[in-house]
Amino acid sequence: MALVKIIAIANQKGGVGKTSTAVNLAAALAARGKEILLIDVDSQANASSALGVFVNGDQSLYAALLGQRSAEELILPTGRRHLSILPAHMDMSGVEVELTQEGSHAECMQVALSGLRKNSTFDYVFLDTPPSLGVLMTASLCAADEVLTPMQCEYLSMEGLSKILFVMEQIRANGVNSKLKHEGIIMTMYNNTNLANQVIDQVQENLPEQLYETIIPRSVRVAEAPSFGKTVLEHDPDGAAACAYKNAAKEFLRRHR
Repeated sequence: MALVKIIAIANQKGGVGKTSTAVNLAAALAARGKEILLIDVDSQANASSALGVFVNGDQSLYAALLGQRSAEELILPTGRRHLSILPAHMDMSGVEVELTQEGSHAECMQVALSGLRKNSTFDYVFLDTPPSLGVLMTASLCAADEVLTPMQCEYLSMEGLSKILFVMEQIRANGVNSKLKHEGIIMTMYNNTNLANQVIDQVQENLPEQLYETIIPRSVRVAEAPSFGKTVLEHDPDGAAACAYKNAAKEFLRRHR
């Protein structure tokens, strides 16, 4: 039996379309019949609310990270076929302190998700990580098989990418997760300017194998959709951003063939 693949959606820089990519890529893959679990690792719980899921602390990932409940029993339906969620709650803002005090923060996500590793229900598990290089981000990278980095078409986003790659190298080197792979880079919030095109060209020059061909355009519809508890595929199914995420899902599957 093949083990489920766990993929961290990660960029330590905020505002680059990370949660939008996690939610909409997961939804696009589910729409193609893949069984997807989205795990919200951010105390802001934006991925959860974007899918219209609201819980209290003992029903969230918080309880699994502290060993109070198993991750499997915290999984909830989203009302969408093939797409489930393990939600977050604002209580997770304090979990980093608790885990650090226990001295087990690096492996906490590995332990919490160990049961899911053998769960044949899901094809892919996505971790929507927080926009920082704190305990939860590091723990997510330690638990993941791969990292997918959404990157805004601006130069400051390249700093975020370089930091993620540096932390990944440290994690591999210290043996906590020696097989961690950087799966790819999805350029987001694209508008056709010289700056955006220069950034894409630079990523293409330095990391050609990791750069997705699909580029996600800047779209008001993407920003609007969470306020309705919808994905952009539901909110504006024929729009440019929805079509881009559908194409990104196709490309993701090709890359994992």
